[in-house]
Formats: sequence, structure tokens, C-alpha cells
Amino acid sequence: MALSGIQIYKLLPQTNCKDCGFPTCLAFAMKLAAKQVELAACPHVSEESKTKLAESAAPPIRLVTIKSDGYEVKAGNEVVLFRHEKTFYHKPGLFIRVRDEQSPEEIQAKITPIEKYQVNYVGIDLALDGFAVKSTSGDSATFANAVSAVRQVSQRPLILMSPDPKVISAGLMAVDGESPLIHAANADNWESMADLAKKHQCALVVTADTLDELADLTEKIIAKDAGFIILDTFTPEMAYPLLVLRQNIYTDPQKPIQVQPGLYEINNPGPQDPVLVTTNFSITYFSVANEVEASGLPSWLLVTDAEGMSVLTAWAAGKFDSERIAKSVKEFNVGDKVSQKRVVLPGHVAVLSGELEEELPGWEIRVGPREAVDIPSFMKQAL
Repeated sequence: MALSGIQIYKLLPQTNCKDCGFPTCLAFAMKLAAKQVELAACPHVSEESKTKLAESAAPPIRLVTIKSDGYEVKAGNEVVLFRHEKTFYHKPGLFIRVRDEQSPEEIQAKITPIEKYQVNYVGIDLALDGFAVKSTSGDSATFANAVSAVRQVSQRPLILMSPDPKVISAGLMAVDGESPLIHAANADNWESMADLAKKHQCALVVTADTLDELADLTEKIIAKDAGFIILDTFTPEMAYPLLVLRQNIYTDPQKPIQVQPGLYEINNPGPQDPVLVTTNFSITYFSVANEVEASGLPSWLLVTDAEGMSVLTAWAAGKFDSERIAKSVKEFNVGDKVSQKRVVLPGHVAVLSGELEEELPGWEIRVGPREAVDIPSFMKQAL
């Protein structure tokens, strides 16, 4: 159970040495209770206190890892209930289910496009995590053949699904050395399933008809709770929104997704082409870059370090101003790449144009549209 700030304070040295960066041990304890600092910041805490504090800070949901050859999927180990308190770390795995009564050719035909599927979202490559193989035949050999058929196409992690320990054992032997997720132990088979999970070092799903039965079984097995999602079908239009939603939920809300500041080339620009300016907030960057790329118009895109904020937010916070833009122009040697010194500001910060002219004498400062979707028509008509 999590400790309060006062309880944590009692376990600290109480010397107010300030080595942790805070004026008092109580202030540091309050930050620890709020999970805003790490215990390692205190160099004087005793080993006994470290042990007690580590136990109290243990995540209520323990980590579950499914491993295969070169892949792993982790879930659980979260320390907060709401993402605005602190980021979530381990995304729930997304798995597609096949059944062992399907022929090996049918199984491979289903999973091949899933294995190849990958989509880029604001610079992040997204893909599904693995496959669930369900025994509908009840036959050990048939199940093992289905698992092997999957392995001939994909090395992604597996979930093995059957209430029969003998069937699960055959599936585990087909992927010997890996750590798939076993589904599932129940009131009738839990001892055999637990033995298999222990022998093969696998995580084990526990199922029951009521919460009381589930609590009783998990106490016997010492189960680890986490999240994996199994789907029966796959289409790109179904997978994309699920992957994006998952990524958004498991992105730290206190740390915007950023791209590397720099000068980017779009559609092979030359020295006569314009220099568009934006911030390094990834969604802003990709909105501008995608519109320009789709238009076929060559241009330079100068991405300024605005600490991952969007244009208006960064401007309001003083992180995107004429001084920073001018510094980026010089830092990335933009003047050496273009013969026509022309910079295009986002329309939302037109107010910066006069100041930027002072910072960049000899440069032509233009004000572009407010929305990325209007950039192609602006470039065709005004540049």
C-alpha cells in the first residue's frame, strides 16, 4: 500500500541536508508521495528504509512479459489509475486470433498481411503485437501444427488458448524456449496449468465465473494481472484507429511528442525554393510536411526547438519567437542552402514578422496561412 508523505518522512534521515535538492526532508517526502521524484535523489537513506519504501511503491498491477525470438510485449506494472497523474508505461498488447481447425495455409494467409502491416503516426511506427492460437479441435497434434504454421510466417509473441493442459503443453513444445501467454487456468485445471507456467516460465491467465472464485484462484496461483486484447479479424481500417488510440493513451501527457529540430528537405528543394518555419511539436511538423509533400512542391522546412509545443502554445509561452527562429536559421546554416533568402512564418504568429526582419537583415519575411491544409495553395499563388 502506498505511504503518505508523513509516513515516508519518518523513514528518511530527517537531517534537512538539502542534498536531494529540496529544502527539507518533509518537502522531499511529499514529492515522493506524489511520485514526482525518485528515492535515489536522497543519498543518505538507509538500506532498511529503501526496502520498506520500495515495497510500498510496488505497482498494484505486476508486470507481465510475453517473449518470442526477438520480440516481447509487456503489460501491467502501472503505478497510477489516471494518465494525468503520471504516464502509463506498458501498452496493452493487440493480438489477432487464429483457430487450429483452420488449415496451415488458411492460418498463414490470415496472418501474412498482419505481419507486414505497419503504419507511421507522427513519426512513430505502429504495428500489432502478435497472435493468439486457439484450440477448437481439442487435439494436441493439431494445435501444435497450428502454432508451427504461425511460426513459419511470424516470430511475434503468442497467446496459447485451451483449457486442456495437454493441448497447451503441445503448443509450448512447438515454441520451446519462448515465453507465450497461457490461456487459461480455471477451477478444474489450475494445478496443471500452474505447473506448465512455472516449468516454461510463462504468464498465466486465470478465469472464473465470479469475482470470489477469481480471487480464490489467483491466491492459489499468485497470478499477475495485466492487459492483452485479442481480436478475431484484421483490416487496416480497423487496426489503425486502435493503434493510434493506444499510442495516445500511453503517451506521457506532460511530455509532448517531438521531432528533432533542424532543416528538412521536402520534394528535393533547390536554392530558389522557400523556407517554411514551424515548431518541433510532432503533430504540427507532420501536418505541414504531409501537406507540402502531397502537393509535390519543393521547399525547405525549418523546425525550431519550441520544447515540443505547437505554434500558438509555444508563442504564448515565449518558446517560439523571432530570436529563436533567427537562431535556428543560423544554427542550421539555412543561408548556405538558399540563394533567395525567404522565410515563411505560420499565419498564427504573423506578429513576429517585424521582429524577425530585425533579427535577419537581408531576408524576406513572408506570412503564410494559419492552417497547414492551405499551405499548397499559398505556395502556388504567393511564392
